[in-house]
Amino acid sequence: MSSSQARVTSGAPAAVLWRLLDASSREDSTTFLALLEDADGALEEADEPRWTAWGRAFAARRALIENDPEAAADAVAAAREALDKCPPSADTALTLAYLAHVQVTADHFDAAMLLAVDASLLTEGPNAGEPTRALHQAHRWLSLTLSGLDLEELAVSHAGRGHRIAAVLPDLGDQWQMLQLSAQQHAELAQTLRRRGDSDRARALSAVATAQATEAREMAWEPDPADADLLDVVQAWALNSSDDLDGAIGPLRRVRRRVQEHGGLWLRAYTDLVLARLLVRVARRDEEGEEEYGEEAVGLLVDAAGGFVASGDRRRYRQCLLELGQNSADLGRPAEALHWLEAYRADSGRAHSRSREMWAEMFVRRSRLREAERQAALLRRHALEDPLTGLGNRRSAERRLGAMRLGDEPLSLAVVDVDRFKKVNDEASHTHGDAVLRRVADLLREHSRTGDEVYRWAGDEFLVVLPTATEAQAVVVMERLRAAVAAADWSDLIPGPVTVSIGVATAPALDDGPTADPLRGRVGWKALFDTADLHLFSAKRSGRNRVRAPGGTAGEEPSATDATDGPAPA
Repeated sequence: MSSSQARVTSGAPAAVLWRLLDASSREDSTTFLALLEDADGALEEADEPRWTAWGRAFAARRALIENDPEAAADAVAAAREALDKCPPSADTALTLAYLAHVQVTADHFDAAMLLAVDASLLTEGPNAGEPTRALHQAHRWLSLTLSGLDLEELAVSHAGRGHRIAAVLPDLGDQWQMLQLSAQQHAELAQTLRRRGDSDRARALSAVATAQATEAREMAWEPDPADADLLDVVQAWALNSSDDLDGAIGPLRRVRRRVQEHGGLWLRAYTDLVLARLLVRVARRDEEGEEEYGEEAVGLLVDAAGGFVASGDRRRYRQCLLELGQNSADLGRPAEALHWLEAYRADSGRAHSRSREMWAEMFVRRSRLREAERQAALLRRHALEDPLTGLGNRRSAERRLGAMRLGDEPLSLAVVDVDRFKKVNDEASHTHGDAVLRRVADLLREHSRTGDEVYRWAGDEFLVVLPTATEAQAVVVMERLRAAVAAADWSDLIPGPVTVSIGVATAPALDDGPTADPLRGRVGWKALFDTADLHLFSAKRSGRNRVRAPGGTAGEEPSATDATDGPAPA
């Protein structure tokens, strides 16, 4: 066993993850199964939903290898259930993308499509975060999945994104891997477009594939021999799609000899498929060798079909069947052509009768639906959030208070007002005034109790909701908030200090005893707010920078100039 397959410990689920992901993409399933058996303990002992999901995802891959589709379906469902408990992130996107690839391998196209859409949205949204290995690997597995769904344009797009992310990360192996995948996806799309008659775009994509293959070879990285051979096959395929048939055939035959001797089953099949397609083009171009090249192409396609079906690549197996039918017909063998086309139809089934355009339309529509849902959630959040401070706004506060049952337990409200805020705006600037409000909001959040809720009510006025707080408790908390504002350093914004005045009101818990007053505590939240607002007015009249509640006052003593009669100052 190589060093990359060394025994893993139960305390390293992250290391287990990357080893298993690498083994998942290799032809040798025995390596994956051995690693998974070794790593089951690490994933089982990690009780976070993320690791539970990965444990189920790898179990699904194992079930497919062991030809147990029912167990695979159950494992995918369990992984999806665990992911519902995970926050949206690049890690979650990677798990979804991997599950989507499992479903493609199982020929569950509808399920794979839905998982791929969810993964794709997470890789593009704000929750994706900064470039990470998880993010570029999510794009990698999405690209492989979308290729399996015949959504080659989207597969190229995700491969390119993954390459760009890997390029800014330090791991050369990851960079090489993404370059190889991007080159392969560009070459395959070029082939598809050339077969559809779009030669100009096919040549442009082939040029990208060739440039990326060249860039990969120039990296200071020694790839696995099988990966290096695959890159050679991809480059020859790119030459084919760029119409350089003579330049492609020699290198491709040479790499095929190496692959036949040392390569795995899937790589041998892939190389045979690429060479067969090249020979078909050469046969059509050169009339003298048409039958010879055509016969060789049919033999290569038969071998490729066997390799693909044995390695579980049903998509390329079906491609071989279709091309065998077409090429047999070109060679004047209608009975043989019918045999291959009947095999293609039988394996394709109803799910595969949908066109590539319909799959693409489904992907786009679901993506738009998920984006619309995300935008609706964003709008709902903005409708309830103050954009300046990030606090809940007045609408949010009213909704929260309206849902509370006053009297079940004590509830206190505190109305907080910035003293002389108009002077800040007039003498400094509105920009500085906004900064003052943001800092006051931060201080209120920081010094509130756990479970208390702070809202921006209007202008320079804030509301603090203190569930379960008696009047005495609320006064203590609000005095702490008042002192924190007064003690803060404001010199970077305004020359003088900033203070707040606070009014508190409390709805006590109802007394359910036989002598309880039936009206006590049944006042609504609006009346409770009005009471707090009156005490704020009193705090302002008494000199500002203080907390006023029905039971007394806390805070600074008023100065001689502040303790005057008349309307409350701002």
